[in-house]
Amino acid sequence: MSRFVLLSPSGEFDQKLRAAVAHGLRGSVQTIASDILPAGPAELFALLNQEQPEVLIIGPDVPYEEALRFAKVFDVQLPGLSLVLVSDIEPTFLVHAMRAGIRDILSPQADAAEIRVLLERACQSFATRHRSPETQAADNGGKGLVIGVFSPKGGVGKTTLATNIAIGLGQIAPMSVVIVDLDLQFGDVASGLYLNPEHTVTDAVTPAAAQDSLVLKAFLTVHPAGIYALCAPPNPVDADHITPDQITRLLEQLAQEFQYVVLDTAPGMPEIGLAAMEQCTDVVWVSAMDIPSLRGLRSGLEVLRQLEIMPESRHVVLNMADAKAGLNVRDVESTIGAPVDVSVPRSRAVALSTNRGIPVLQESKKDPAVKSLRQLVERFNPAWRTQTQRKLHRRVVI
Repeated sequence: MSRFVLLSPSGEFDQKLRAAVAHGLRGSVQTIASDILPAGPAELFALLNQEQPEVLIIGPDVPYEEALRFAKVFDVQLPGLSLVLVSDIEPTFLVHAMRAGIRDILSPQADAAEIRVLLERACQSFATRHRSPETQAADNGGKGLVIGVFSPKGGVGKTTLATNIAIGLGQIAPMSVVIVDLDLQFGDVASGLYLNPEHTVTDAVTPAAAQDSLVLKAFLTVHPAGIYALCAPPNPVDADHITPDQITRLLEQLAQEFQYVVLDTAPGMPEIGLAAMEQCTDVVWVSAMDIPSLRGLRSGLEVLRQLEIMPESRHVVLNMADAKAGLNVRDVESTIGAPVDVSVPRSRAVALSTNRGIPVLQESKKDPAVKSLRQLVERFNPAWRTQTQRKLHRRVVI
């Protein structure tokens, strides 16, 4: 069975693709040399005389409109398939391609090494969407993980952590991650990802979106790193018209559509935040290395225990850790009454990346903070979740 199928009349690209697959990728290539694409999966598989491949590569030399038509059909009928578009499309068309179901875009001028890297990513994406039923059940009953980033205090770097978690997970599961800005009045996810969204949470909670997930997905903003974003409304007044019940429905929908849903929340414990927490499979608690932040976190954890709102998987992150701050990790654990799972050191690289709107994990810089952030992302890998070590978060530090 061919693992990769190319739909393109371009003999030159066919040769490059076969060279890339032959040097480092398992599987073979089958080509349909035409610029007119099959009507749908049944017609394609009849031409191939095989069952579903892993990756379909569309183009070059296939009309853009024809490629989008083909992608939309496959996204509805076979959403697990990885579709790659080979085209020099303008950035303005990128969103339309992603909404049509295109998982990645490759330049026709790409060399064999670039093609190989992209195909490896497409295969990895295919594999994550075709995990065994046992693995899916172990994760969350077939739904995606909902990862909420919370802190009772502001100014501790929640948005920086949330955007980096989303970018890191996007590298594990391309186009299977969405980040939602639930700081509805003063959210910074749009600036943290350097986005200018056409639609926001306000659109995503309308009756039309609540009733149809395809409508909801049309309101998401595509980020160049291969994730989706749902940003806060630009006018803080709009937040008053969004209810906790609407947020609950929104997160239920997104968990059905995505492998990972990352939430950046407002400081404190507003009603929207509590409604979101009840939908979370994982909560990332963030504190800076100062007494007010630590005491706030301890009080917040105690309140949630009394309310019996506490997701099973908890991850405590000490952000902007600094040995010169007069506290150490043991002091922190004693104050909050819980162990620190990940300590992210203070970093100029992280501060610079935040100001630029490019999360530090997107650029793969060499920095101690990057290593810690990757450790945090790894905690949401299915392999980590099956380990007995994850139960350590339940112990209490005295």
